[in-house]
Amino acid sequence: MAEEVRIWKILKEDKLNEIVRGKLDLEKRIHQWLEQDISILSDDLIVIGTEVETDYGGYIDLLCIDSSGDLVIVELKRDKTPREITSQTLDYASWIETLSHEQVIKRAESYLGSTNPLEKVFKEKFDAQLPEVLNESHKMMIVASQIDDSSERIIKYLSDTYGVGINAATFNYFKDDDGSEYLAKVF
Repeated sequence: MAEEVRIWKILKEDKLNEIVRGKLDLEKRIHQWLEQDISILSDDLIVIGTEVETDYGGYIDLLCIDSSGDLVIVELKRDKTPREITSQTLDYASWIETLSHEQVIKRAESYLGSTNPLEKVFKEKFDAQLPEVLNESHKMMIVASQIDDSSERIIKYLSDTYGVGINAATFNYFKDDDGSEYLAKVF
């Protein structure tokens, strides 16, 4: 289901000035924004890796853990998603499913650093102890400026029919006349 997002700036005397939607110039920018503040996507995530290499030669853009101790793949695309992004994300999921508790801890601490062990970061973020079982399940999130119809149908089919933990979010980029930039999320 295509979503149209439009934004207006409210001026003096309640006049409206529409902010023009633009193209997000770099996948790298949204990657940096999400790595710095993953709450832009979800309040229930901690980033535990970036550009995580799989055993199959692929690279997961962002690897996260949620408050249940489940891993979440965040795969980013700058513009409209090609339908292959779904199979790429499923391939990554087939790999993270094999990660043991110890492997999750090791990867997280490699990213977070020795002064911020996963247990400490988890406790600070969720005010809870790190679950004894990690990676019992996993989720996948595809993030782009637009989700093409084919990808949307596949995601909906996997999610609705088979209960696969896959979803998509789009970010719309806007820039006004004075150069101010805006980001809007559609889930």
